[in-house]
Amino acid sequence: MTIARYFLCVVAACAATVALALNLPANDQQENHMKKSVTYLNLLRHTPFFTRLSTPQLKWVIAHSTEWEAEAGMEVSNRAGADEYLWVLLDGGWQVEQGGHVFKAGHADAAKWYGGTKAALLPPDSRLVANQHSFVMRIRTADFEEMLRQRFDFDEHLRAGEAFYEAELTSM
Repeated sequence: MTIARYFLCVVAACAATVALALNLPANDQQENHMKKSVTYLNLLRHTPFFTRLSTPQLKWVIAHSTEWEAEAGMEVSNRAGADEYLWVLLDGGWQVEQGGHVFKAGHADAAKWYGGTKAALLPPDSRLVANQHSFVMRIRTADFEEMLRQRFDFDEHLRAGEAFYEAELTSM
């Protein structure tokens, strides 16, 4: 065995070990990750969670968030990481899975957001999974709190989501 071939075998073994440690299949690592996408102001303006925002507010949201494209079956988030980010469904569909139950939502449903400042409402074993090709937005909780301090109008959506999470998920 040449040194180059030996080196490649060591690198492959290390990659497989890391994949196992992260609970990822060794051959599908790239397919298990969402892809960054571009957020367009004119589309965001018509997304239910953001329809009450002004153009400067929408620009602020775009500057302080990341849009991701997710294929069906991809985990978007879970309770372990929900404190750090608020996730908003822009297009497509996702489902909140908890305790063997599945709650599907579209971008106009109460469960169109997950985590962030209200992560404590989520049961410990909940997770968020795209159930069709979807576009999702990730906003750092600190940035979302700043939006709330600046009075971005999310009240209706937050109340509907809180009612959903309190009634559906915490009742199990």
